[in-house]
Amino acid sequence: MDRFDLTGIGLNATDTLILVPHFPAYAGKEQIDQEIISPGGQVASALVTVAHLGKRVKYIGTVGDDERGKIQLASLRDTGIDLGDVEVRKNCPNQTAYIVIDQSTGERTVFWSRPDCLRLSPESITPEKIAGSRMLHIDGHDTPAVEKAAKIARELNIPVSLDVDTIYAGLDGVLSSIDFLIASSEFPVQWSSERDPFRALERIQNEYKMRVAAMTLGAHGALARVDEKFVYSPAFVVNCVDTTGAGDVFHGAFCYAVLEGMSMRDTLEFSNAMAALNCTRLGARGGIATVDAARALMERAERRTHHDFASVAHRA
Repeated sequence: MDRFDLTGIGLNATDTLILVPHFPAYAGKEQIDQEIISPGGQVASALVTVAHLGKRVKYIGTVGDDERGKIQLASLRDTGIDLGDVEVRKNCPNQTAYIVIDQSTGERTVFWSRPDCLRLSPESITPEKIAGSRMLHIDGHDTPAVEKAAKIARELNIPVSLDVDTIYAGLDGVLSSIDFLIASSEFPVQWSSERDPFRALERIQNEYKMRVAAMTLGAHGALARVDEKFVYSPAFVVNCVDTTGAGDVFHGAFCYAVLEGMSMRDTLEFSNAMAALNCTRLGARGGIATVDAARALMERAERRTHHDFASVAHRA
């Protein structure tokens, strides 16, 4: 029996949320309403989502030994995530982000820093650390390390999902070993040089032979290509307090849905619902919901539409 449902390798961060009435114009000023320390990070928040949904989860990564690092470790530990393969780096500050939240819209602007002392080495990745898991989730940072992990998982027939929002040197080697690409809306176009997002996803999927090539679309939902067809799922309309972490929760919910064997349409709808509910609370992990809450939203909620993506979804 597998020890873990999901193993994740990638970023964690400890955020400082700065709440302002409105984001100021360039070179302007705005009074701060509130300042909150909140744990986050791409892969770490996705893993917390999956753990909240009842799955067995392990994190492989690095954490600084400062106060922010301690906050991050405590958050992961309290969620029940296995931290046996986490490396605590001495005399190294943890990754941090200052996130300015415009309370009039819930949108956020991120300023972040990750010192080089947190870099994860490929030598830290061994088959034994990957083998006991049903699925692997990675991001594009520390590319040599995640490439090695993805290749090990491929050899062990463990499916791999990738969260990527920008182009990293050496990412080609990672893409060749993944099953599920869930990229930002900008990445497929940038990577493929195809201006049309549909053609961009199709080109990436065909080139790297991945099972699913998908992209998140923010307020417009998500689009995926699977079995040579496009599947589109519109976003849900909620009272948005803070968009921080919405994409990370989407990725976590996506991994959960894959582990549960959901269809791609149900996977995208469930992931959109979980992301939307997270936006109703402050922080990257402030609104992680239950399966029942997500399904209730899916049944009752208003959906956004976008004519381009909706027309493709209808044809699919």
